[in-house]
Amino acid sequence: MALLTQEVDPGEVGLDAKALDRLDQYFAHYVDEGRLPGYLVAVARGGRVAHLTTHGHRHRAAGLPVEPDTLWRIYSMTKPVTSVAALLLVEEGKLSLDDPVGRHLPGFAEPRVYVSGSGADLVTRPADGPITVRHLMTHTAGLTFAFYRAHPVDALYRDANLDSAVLPGSDLAGTVDVYASLPLQYEPGTQWNYSVATNVLGRVIEEVSGQPLDEFFAERICGPLGMTDAGFQVSDEQAVRLAELYGETEAGGIEPIPGLPLRGRPRFLSGSGGLAASAHDVHRFMELLRRRGELDGTRLLAPETVDLMTSNQLPGGADLRSFGSRPAHDEPGNDGIGFGLGVSVVIDPARTKAPTVLGAYGWTGAATTTFWVDPRHDLTVQFMTQVRPKTSHTMFQDLKRLVNEALTEA
Repeated sequence: MALLTQEVDPGEVGLDAKALDRLDQYFAHYVDEGRLPGYLVAVARGGRVAHLTTHGHRHRAAGLPVEPDTLWRIYSMTKPVTSVAALLLVEEGKLSLDDPVGRHLPGFAEPRVYVSGSGADLVTRPADGPITVRHLMTHTAGLTFAFYRAHPVDALYRDANLDSAVLPGSDLAGTVDVYASLPLQYEPGTQWNYSVATNVLGRVIEEVSGQPLDEFFAERICGPLGMTDAGFQVSDEQAVRLAELYGETEAGGIEPIPGLPLRGRPRFLSGSGGLAASAHDVHRFMELLRRRGELDGTRLLAPETVDLMTSNQLPGGADLRSFGSRPAHDEPGNDGIGFGLGVSVVIDPARTKAPTVLGAYGWTGAATTTFWVDPRHDLTVQFMTQVRPKTSHTMFQDLKRLVNEALTEA
């Protein structure tokens, strides 16, 4: 186990300690109101942690506090890790961003696209072109989630028992085979729709590398980067540090809910959302990206590869809000935000709903976790808690505003 610690006073790296105190007070109020169990926030500049706060509980009923070594279900913050894994294979020449997915997963060799109707009257047609690895990484493959309930294809996912994106009792290979049997919502490469695509990418990684996804992550990413707690399962020793997962109640409070099955190796290895990690692990991963592919003498990716990953790849250079009113597009702050290879990217700061800069990138998780890298200010930020919200909130926008107010040097 490695522990994240504060390494430098805020003033030494151009941050205002009083403004950071306001940030702490703001989120402590969420805890005091019973809207969060507890949280960890860390702000680093130039790779040095200048602000680290823990507050509240990782397990309220047991009275266990949030501590720097607390383990968190990072859910969709797994996706950038999966993207790095795929890019390792791209750099080795074993995979190409423009490979048809069907080359590696034959079930996707002849995709069909939704035309009209629903249920028994649903009409599809052959896709004009293949789904590519790039489409998976940018969520432009035409795949979806069952829980959107916004399109007839979403209903087909529910009919196929994919309500949680996982076929009950199945592994990654079996679940991805079911995805492949369903029609696409749209022609690959034409629209953005946040989806199960990164699970498919995880399966591609398994096929190309010849390793299960958890082994590939451990050997090629987590081990080399010193992400000592990150993984798809927690040991008996780690379990006491794992935060309880909560969900919002109708009354606006929180209550414990079931989380990822992390005790023992899971049958389903989700490249979309299966990892647990500590703040130290997340910091190490952010540092890999901030330093453009290298950390402490270990280079995983070329600088140009990280630059590609963190640049907007959406059709026509559009932002996320440009692709309609489906649930994934309506999140607060999607105006002015593009999408790279597994991370969101600021492409028009003036249109966003929170202070930010051109080129800042990162992603969030379903349990109200987030991270971002701000290249202009050489800044990295992470926020960790464990609450699955029922509705959209402005918490992350407020976090960005409060961090921005702490900057005293450009």
